Amino acid sequence: MSFILQDKEDTIVALATPQGVGAIAVIRLSGPKAISIANEVFKGKNLELQPSHTVHFGTIKDGDRIIDEVLASLFKAPKSFTKEDVVEISTHGSSYIVNQVIKLLIRKGARPAKPGEFTQRAFLNGQFDLAQAEAVADLINADSEASHQAALNQMRGGFSGEITSLRERLIHFASMIELELDFTEEDVEFASREDLRELVEKLLRVVEQLISSFDLGNVIKNGVPTVIAGKPNAGKSTLLNALLNEEKAIVSEIAGTTRDFIEDEINIGGMIFRFIDTAGLRETTDTIEAMGVSRTQEKMKTASLILYLFDLGDTDMVEISRDINKLENLGVPFLKVANKMDKSNHLLINSLKEKHPDTIFISAGQKKNLDLLKDKILELVNLDKFKTGNTVVTNIRHYDALTQTRESLLDVLRGIDEEITNDFLAMDIRRALHFLGEITGEITTDDLLANIFSKFCIGK
Repeated sequence: MSFILQDKEDTIVALATPQGVGAIAVIRLSGPKAISIANEVFKGKNLELQPSHTVHFGTIKDGDRIIDEVLASLFKAPKSFTKEDVVEISTHGSSYIVNQVIKLLIRKGARPAKPGEFTQRAFLNGQFDLAQAEAVADLINADSEASHQAALNQMRGGFSGEITSLRERLIHFASMIELELDFTEEDVEFASREDLRELVEKLLRVVEQLISSFDLGNVIKNGVPTVIAGKPNAGKSTLLNALLNEEKAIVSEIAGTTRDFIEDEINIGGMIFRFIDTAGLRETTDTIEAMGVSRTQEKMKTASLILYLFDLGDTDMVEISRDINKLENLGVPFLKVANKMDKSNHLLINSLKEKHPDTIFISAGQKKNLDLLKDKILELVNLDKFKTGNTVVTNIRHYDALTQTRESLLDVLRGIDEEITNDFLAMDIRRALHFLGEITGEITTDDLLANIFSKFCIGK
């Protein structure tokens, strides 16, 4: 690894809890002088004489002036998050107190931490690999059960373990081929080409599975974009409001009230869905409404799920069948949702049940059958693989590296088929190893690390 930690002898300080007023705030120090700097301002027990993983009550004093009564938590290297000496000072949650304490610690020799510098130090000191470090940020930002579980699995090394296993098996063959290059004149074969083919094909299957899991991982991390589409006055805004339990969208009897899309997030079964209430699909001479309809059509093309909503009191089977045919041609998964079930005639309902038995009947205005709708929405999102504990790729950087790995492995197979020389075969294997190493940090650059850790909050 080429990256060398700059200012590694510095002791860094930052607020580890969110900005703002709260019951408590935690100020974190990490570095070779963390304990001695904290001990200069902490009045209680001598922290330098205390064992690791202990908590001590005392005061923070600037000369004779008491700033606050605090708890000082002590973590001695290497048994800390950063594998350095760490002191966490719990103060009262006043922003004035926090600023006073941090300024005092800086005067005593600490410097303000950069974004993600605590986690960066943990990575560089061998606490975990780069994929696990990135999972720390994902865990902090997790806003659903699914995203939390995915980040936790990655932070505990589930994803890294699979990548490391792939690299180790490939490294063995790479070393054998490199060895053969030293004995070219003796015509000695250390690595069987058929064994290499079998290994590469196995690795490709695993890499393909990881790549294919990204679609699921992406929606777990960012939410499922779900478009509510249908004619004006089908009840799209009413449905969005009912799902949100708030009056987010304007509801009116006037057709074309929603002229642009309205978006909000809903947690269903531990998964975040980004519901988008769109302008009604119809021909219109109104310029502004026409722009909204055009945007609706674009949103439908990029959605992961469409709720096709139609008014049972104002739609016939011919129109419904025509719309369903258009949606099937679009190629996006969709649910047929019949709204205003209380206003429909039995003939239409029976006809729908016969021709489209998967239709969901609801009343958005009266909030009837919304739980059934939520269950059907969840059924369309394939969480089975995720819930069984299998590795799911959620990071675009990992996805890109895996895609490059796949191409390199395919080059290895082509090289075996074409019986290319060992030196070219070794180059393709080394390229695959390079991209796998980029994921976990065995292969990295200063710019890559700076980009990754700059996205962290300062106190992490």
